[in-house]
Amino acid sequence: MSILKYLAMGAAIAFGVNYVTKKRPDGKSIVDDITEKAPEWMEKAKPYIARIKEEFEQVKAKGTRY
Repeated sequence: MSILKYLAMGAAIAFGVNYVTKKRPDGKSIVDDITEKAPEWMEKAKPYIARIKEEFEQVKAKGTRY
């Protein structure tokens, strides 16, 4: 039974990789779109990352335990 599970997982992964890397008529793929937009997404995420770090430091300074 486990060999069928691994076969299905491998087929799904192969299909996903093929789909994500397939070139569209404009000559670009989904991977190309993601790599182009990644710097923009990182700039948008920086304020949230800073806020989470501040909150973590506050909790760490209090020394609270769960």
